[in-house]
Amino acid sequence: MAEPARSRFRWAWWLLAYASLGLGIIGIAVPGLPTVPFVLLSAFAAARGSQRLHAWLLAHRQFGPMIRDWQAHGAVSRRAKRLAVSMMAVCAVIMILTSPKWWMSATGIAIMTTVAIWLWRRPEPPSA
Repeated sequence: MAEPARSRFRWAWWLLAYASLGLGIIGIAVPGLPTVPFVLLSAFAAARGSQRLHAWLLAHRQFGPMIRDWQAHGAVSRRAKRLAVSMMAVCAVIMILTSPKWWMSATGIAIMTTVAIWLWRRPEPPSA
């Protein structure tokens, strides 16, 4: 019974996979828009809606290792953690300098701090 429901919503998973991959790619160039969570979401959705995209993501030179580490161990590399926290710090400074109200930047910084704490609590992938 799970299979008919899965195929019934396959188009929605497919749409979510490609939309989140697009946002992840845009996030490479746009500060404040994360890449890794969108790529992971894309892989999750592609596994349910597009086996072709899922296989491509797993085989991708940049995205593949990150996705495999997450799927196998719920792990994030130390390099990715450092990069993510560094980008959040840059965004926090930009928010402090440009927000019209202090509470607007404080809200964003509080959210980024929560994400950074969660991220650093994730395990690192086992060494090869």
